[in-house]
Amino acid sequence: MLFRVALAVAVLVIFVYGLVDVIRTEGRLTRGISKPAWIIVQIVLPILGAVLWLLIGRPRGTAQPRPSYPHPTAPDDDPDFLRNLEARRRNQAEAERLKKRRDDLEAKAKEENGKGRRGTDEHDTDGLK
Repeated sequence: MLFRVALAVAVLVIFVYGLVDVIRTEGRLTRGISKPAWIIVQIVLPILGAVLWLLIGRPRGTAQPRPSYPHPTAPDDDPDFLRNLEARRRNQAEAERLKKRRDDLEAKAKEENGKGRRGTDEHDTDGLK
């Protein structure tokens, strides 16, 4: 009884390990047949498929670790994001500075127009009011 349980656990471990290894391997690195075909072989023939994958299909001789699927990096780890963030901050600060300057100039122009009209009205009446 204990032997059967141990055998079932070993079969399950080999099957899961082989299937996960196939799934995590990049498709272009598989040997023999395509990645989807290896997954089907693993599911149809659990033990034999795992053994065949480990002996035949798994990539070998790569000096680098197996490449995994690209995953998103945190924004503070991405130099392009940080560079763009700083450029956006500078652009926003410049836009705010220009808007404030424009508002100041418009207010000054209104003030000057208001003074000029009052001053002209007083001088142009010549007592005709």
